[in-house]
Amino acid sequence: MTSRRTFLKGTSVGAMVAAVGSVSAKAQDAPRSSAPPSQARGYRPVRTLNGWTLPFVMKNGVKEFHLVAEEVEHEFAPGFTAKCWGYNGSTPGPTIEAIEGDRVRILVTNCLPEHTTIHWHGLLLPSGMDGVGGLNQPQIKPGETFAYEFTLKQHGSHMYHPHADEMTQMAVGMMGMFIIHPRGGETVTIDRDYCFLLHNWALHPGTYRPDPSIMQEFDLWTFNSKVFPAIDPIVARSGERVRLRIGNLSMWNHPIHVHGVQYFVTGSDGGRWPQRQWRAETTEIVSVGQLRDIEFTAVPGDWAMHCHMAHHTMNAMGHGIPNTLGVDQTGVEAEIRKLLPGYMAMGEHGMAEHQEHTDAGHHPGPANTIPMMTGTGPYGNIEMGGMFTVVKVRNDLGRRDYDDPGWYDAPKGTVARRVSDDPDFGNPVRKT
Repeated sequence: MTSRRTFLKGTSVGAMVAAVGSVSAKAQDAPRSSAPPSQARGYRPVRTLNGWTLPFVMKNGVKEFHLVAEEVEHEFAPGFTAKCWGYNGSTPGPTIEAIEGDRVRILVTNCLPEHTTIHWHGLLLPSGMDGVGGLNQPQIKPGETFAYEFTLKQHGSHMYHPHADEMTQMAVGMMGMFIIHPRGGETVTIDRDYCFLLHNWALHPGTYRPDPSIMQEFDLWTFNSKVFPAIDPIVARSGERVRLRIGNLSMWNHPIHVHGVQYFVTGSDGGRWPQRQWRAETTEIVSVGQLRDIEFTAVPGDWAMHCHMAHHTMNAMGHGIPNTLGVDQTGVEAEIRKLLPGYMAMGEHGMAEHQEHTDAGHHPGPANTIPMMTGTGPYGNIEMGGMFTVVKVRNDLGRRDYDDPGWYDAPKGTVARRVSDDPDFGNPVRKT
């Protein structure tokens, strides 16, 4: 297979991709020098969790982007990597960002071992640009570059992904966000604008490639191809208006819950809705193939944000194993270790002990496998994984500061506290 390095060497896009292959948090905030000043004003650039935004060059009034479909070495969390497929060195691919009315040209180079295409999910464009291989266009064969060119007729949160061998290519990470800002500006100003994709993976314990044949029994759930605690926090200043653009290209629906606020659902891949259609929620289901925009005013504190399907906030999920809850396992561990060295009996009183064992090194698990529960906060183990992160809001945060501010210093008297360690404390009423 032609390597990314070989293909890009000596090309203008090679220089461009090399310059942005590792984009820092601060670099995302910098204005793109290739955008004319008149078009660079009027919108807040989107911040992609754990990701980056694809630069463009102007050519005779057309914004030209270049995507490279290729195999990537992806890190889901420190020490936990896999060979995935993506774009320009990452999964998900870089976010494409433009303005309603722009003429865009997107070059797509295929460095995969099989053909591919790209579908622009939710975009209004000519049939021949829609990207369904065999129906709208020939397949993009390995080594070929195709050009997609169209005028953006709408605004809103959108996605891109292959429409060729879709089950395989999407299962191993080929997807990205496509954000179109309204040319006339926002009716309600957004201070911080984030985007990320929901996805599921079958990365079996001890393996290094996602399994594209799995239909439902996934064992890894991600925000932008990261699992907690490797997922970036969502950072904001108190009182700022925050928008989260959430796309779902997994094979499950995800009820996304944000603690501490009642947010408004304000848009979809149909664009930002009229205000009369906004609705207050604390949990919103983002169904397969859908996008949802949610907006809220930031409140000081550290607030959890996660999928509310409990097993989607755990890593390396196993299926079809015996239920040990309430089972006296005295003597079982020693007997099983005769056949399976390293076996550890767990689950009689719940699975919280799993993180304690793995953090202490007592239960390392297979190679290249992240613990089921992980993450430590200021008060102890968080016992989460997968689709979980923290919204961190501070009064004294700079308006352009996206650095992790650390843990919240809660004002005195505002933290739940122990009042007794006697299990017979008080006189609680029970149903009789």
